[in-house]
Amino acid sequence: MHPVDSSDRSNAGASSGSGAGHGPNAGRSITTLSSREVYRNHWMRVREDEVLRANGEKGVYGVVEKHDAAIILPIEVGFPGDDRIWLVEQFRYTIGERALELPQGGWEMEIENPEELARGELREEIGLDAAEMTLLGTLWVAYGFLRQRQHVYLATGLAPAKGDRDAEEQDLTARTVPIAEFERMMLEGTIRDNSTLAAWGLYQLWRARQK
Repeated sequence: MHPVDSSDRSNAGASSGSGAGHGPNAGRSITTLSSREVYRNHWMRVREDEVLRANGEKGVYGVVEKHDAAIILPIEVGFPGDDRIWLVEQFRYTIGERALELPQGGWEMEIENPEELARGELREEIGLDAAEMTLLGTLWVAYGFLRQRQHVYLATGLAPAKGDRDAEEQDLTARTVPIAEFERMMLEGTIRDNSTLAAWGLYQLWRARQK
């Protein structure tokens, strides 16, 4: 959603505050004056807010709301230098292309246990269970316009399980690649999914602290 008045140049303004500190209210420089729902379906809700900025100017902000999601790094540990990772490939309608990425998704409902969601997505998209699921962190997906959190899990001790894909995922395929090839595909632009790259970066930071 884009602003509709000249005082609101970009949705990016909501991500920067004039005050110091962090947290839900620290440095809050935009006040919500009113909010109305513009559109809703099974997967998302879109609202339009009238806002007041710290400089006294009013503007309009469009926000997409989605339930929490999970992204999973399913790693098969082999001999040193021979670890592999599972990826999925599917057609992404918004870009009109098939895309390689880590398994990820949500259930279009409030979730109490993110690990249950991650395990469900792992079974659904790849047909695997994990002996151990390690929560690496939780990221905001694209908070310039979208309110959605994504829980990042490392999955190890993988074993086959029965999968049951959603109707919109029937064209999805899964395969393993060596870690070195996975990193090469990200560097060369074969993999351009920001959630995949962010999850891999978080995993590398976590892994460095385990040594």
